[in-house]
Amino acid sequence: MAGAVVFRGFYLDMGRSSFVFEIMDYGTHGKDRSKYRMDLNRGLFLQSQDCYVVSISFDEMKENPSFVLAMVRSILAPYLIAADAKDETVRRKFQKIERQLMRLAIRNNRILSPAKAAIELEVHKQTVIKYCRSLVERGKFRAIPTGTAGKIYNYEYIGAMQSPDLF
Repeated sequence: MAGAVVFRGFYLDMGRSSFVFEIMDYGTHGKDRSKYRMDLNRGLFLQSQDCYVVSISFDEMKENPSFVLAMVRSILAPYLIAADAKDETVRRKFQKIERQLMRLAIRNNRILSPAKAAIELEVHKQTVIKYCRSLVERGKFRAIPTGTAGKIYNYEYIGAMQSPDLF
């Protein structure tokens, strides 16, 4: 069959949700290029399924576990949210739409156009503007005045790229 796509079963060393942690051992590949290629294909496949793949050297785990632990904590920190001890509910600083607007701005080189954001998020443009103004007041966005009249057509995200507020 020319042009047929063959999918193989991929096995994970450890994985949960959209994170996959792979412990890679240099010796398993040897001179066998097909094993190496299959490992890379597995990584590509997992990424295509919206998995965040973290490959860790087995040697590094043995020789420098504190470094590996620090890096894994750094990667996971934005995704870990403390729950309220009383009722186990998550308390967030920002509403869902505000977090979506901040993420959208980051994806667009920190600049957010309310008109484009409204289309992408499938909400009214005035709703986007309302939340952008709220984010300006809270120090996450900066309004960008345009022309002599100073009309606001865009906002700039001025928060941290790895802010826990985004998640």
